[in-house]
Amino acid sequence: MDNHTTNVLVVGVGGQGVILASDIMSEVFMEAGYDVKKSEIHGMAMRGGIVSSHFRFGKKVHSPLIMEGEADILFAFEQLEGLRWLNFLQPKARIIMNDHKVNPPIVNLGEMEYPQGIPEIIGSKFKDFYLVKGTEIALQIGDARAANVVLLGAMSTFFDIKEELWLDTILNYLPPKVHELNRKAFATGRGEIHQA
Repeated sequence: MDNHTTNVLVVGVGGQGVILASDIMSEVFMEAGYDVKKSEIHGMAMRGGIVSSHFRFGKKVHSPLIMEGEADILFAFEQLEGLRWLNFLQPKARIIMNDHKVNPPIVNLGEMEYPQGIPEIIGSKFKDFYLVKGTEIALQIGDARAANVVLLGAMSTFFDIKEELWLDTILNYLPPKVHELNRKAFATGRGEIHQA
């Protein structure tokens, strides 16, 4: 294990399971022997508010916060949130983003339009960019709430950590009645990255 600390910025909106995904990642990396630090910022407590989590792992991590321009990975659960946090990324950052849009209140009120062409904008700036149809896949499997597990499946392919550790940790956080659905969500998410 080298001394490099990896900085992962997890972003989305309330109700998407951003904090749960961040908690699962923390557990996985601790079990894998890394030092982990994490901090969260909840926007409005209601669904639709901005939610972000700074997640850092390495041999020894001193602070939970990621400075602007230093994130190695952006893990975005929603397009506009992916766009909003680009200034936190280092130039060769890797991005995994859910191909999903959630209208912020200002759009719902008709005061602004949701920006078009976000994946194209991000793809033109960052070569290591993966757009995953997380919500669409979760709906096909049977529950839109499994989108965060689809995305975790895709994200898990970036790291040299056993698939079983990811899956066991995910299932520990979820009630048994949804285990089968989430096994499928995780496996499908992993497959999405291999195809890219």
